[in-house]
Amino acid sequence: MNAVQYRVARPTHQLAALVRFYNGILGLPVIGKFVNHNGYDGVMIGLPGATHHLEFTQHAGSSPIPAPTPEHLLVFYFDRKDEYDSIIEKLITSGCRQVAPENPYWEGKSRSFEDPDGWRIVIFDGLFQPD
Repeated sequence: MNAVQYRVARPTHQLAALVRFYNGILGLPVIGKFVNHNGYDGVMIGLPGATHHLEFTQHAGSSPIPAPTPEHLLVFYFDRKDEYDSIIEKLITSGCRQVAPENPYWEGKSRSFEDPDGWRIVIFDGLFQPD
């Protein structure tokens, strides 16, 4: 496959709270948004680089949203210890809920938190190294 961009999309009933979390606390930029597009509001949150981003959508009707499991993870890797420490401190002082990882792989090298919908983010101290 030669795709050049990708988007990870997820529904929510708390769009404003997710924007505060991902943009206001984590500092990821809002790169697009829409209001009442066929009954949907949405926001695109950028990640480093222009080739991938997150999208959160909220439907005007109250459609059911599946609950996350402890293994639904969004992992952010940090190659600088000072930046890793800074985002951990910001999450803690912002009152974000820290949780123990379900998978012991993450223990001792990262910290896990829940976003407003209860989906987990992992803040990893280091870079992913493929085998």
